[in-house]
Amino acid sequence: MDDKQRMLIIDDDVDYCFALSGAFERRGYEVASAHTEEQATKKINEFEPELAVVDLRLEQSSGLVLIKRLKDKDENTKIVMLTGYASIATAVEAVKLGAIQYIIKPANADEILAAFSNENADTNVMPADKPLSVKRLEWEHVQKVMLECNGNISEAARQLNMHRRTLQRKLAKHPVKQ
Repeated sequence: MDDKQRMLIIDDDVDYCFALSGAFERRGYEVASAHTEEQATKKINEFEPELAVVDLRLEQSSGLVLIKRLKDKDENTKIVMLTGYASIATAVEAVKLGAIQYIIKPANADEILAAFSNENADTNVMPADKPLSVKRLEWEHVQKVMLECNGNISEAARQLNMHRRTLQRKLAKHPVKQ
């Protein structure tokens, strides 16, 4: 009987997914990967992972949907959310849905494994020395509204009282650090 832990990696960046898969296989995990919501849903049902690494942004969907599917399938699945588009709103939502950690890409296999093993909150985390910039606050607000609109850019633009193309341009930019 094979006692390897099953890990599912869900990321639309095929090269990054391939590199992570190889790294985890070398560490003794049985790994499957998916690059779209449809592939991920199929793998969740067939592969039944014990661990999952989920990218927040897939081409046409959100990884938050997949966290819910993973937890609905097996509430004991440990999930780490990865993103290159960090926001407070999505981090909070990911944890509320069942992710144990939320980490910023690019993350390597060691960082991801550390996130899986560090499930408890860290009381030593210090608040920032200065408040967020206006640009960062705007980014956070836009992300929150996008989340509330389930990724619907037209609806979010209406709620934000801005043109849809303006919102698309803002979303195409990388988030402001502080």
